Amino acid sequence: MNRVEIKQQVIKLRAKGKTYSEIEQALKLSLPKATLSGWCKDVVLPKWYRQKIYKLNQENYKKARELAWAANKIKRERFIQELLNNIKPLQQKTKDLDVLKMILATLYLGEGTKWKGHSGMVLGSSDPNIILLYIKLLELCYGVDHRNLKCRVSYRADQNIKSLEKYWSVLTGIPLRNFYKTKFDPRTIGKPTKNKEYKGVCVIMGVGSHIQLELEAIPKLILAGL
Repeated sequence: MNRVEIKQQVIKLRAKGKTYSEIEQALKLSLPKATLSGWCKDVVLPKWYRQKIYKLNQENYKKARELAWAANKIKRERFIQELLNNIKPLQQKTKDLDVLKMILATLYLGEGTKWKGHSGMVLGSSDPNIILLYIKLLELCYGVDHRNLKCRVSYRADQNIKSLEKYWSVLTGIPLRNFYKTKFDPRTIGKPTKNKEYKGVCVIMGVGSHIQLELEAIPKLILAGL
């Protein structure tokens, strides 16, 4: 086709509601957008064209968002891997009993009970990793057998306590017979649990107060030495 014929085809397709990209694809040509716009400046577009462009923009926005999410995920995974590589030497420090006690003391300082008068240590968290770390550190630092620990689960009104106890028992290795009976939080009645992964708060008990006293003293000694 010569230039005149190409122009006529462009105008015809534009009048049918084709975008400039669709016109180029249909004619198997690559033309400057300024040229296409100049040729089609007097073309009357179909009434539905604006809705078509809106839909295309929404689809393109969705694709762009998905691509951005995928790119950010890759960047995050690379960052985490680099971070793990940088801190890997710290793993050797976990063979030092004094270091483990400091970690346990810090963990208890953040997550454990602070009040006096109760019998022994109490630590609760909804994070499985915190619970597992706590139990493992008790074993390594003080020889505490997880099978002798006591446990209770704080939960919401719409959750099944039997299912939650089974979950925490399997995770921690604490026998179900060591779980105390509990009641749901009355403040949650009529408020559905939005996070389906939420398994309540696992509260670990059954550790002597002498260990608690030692752990509470460690942060004070660290602070005094800084």
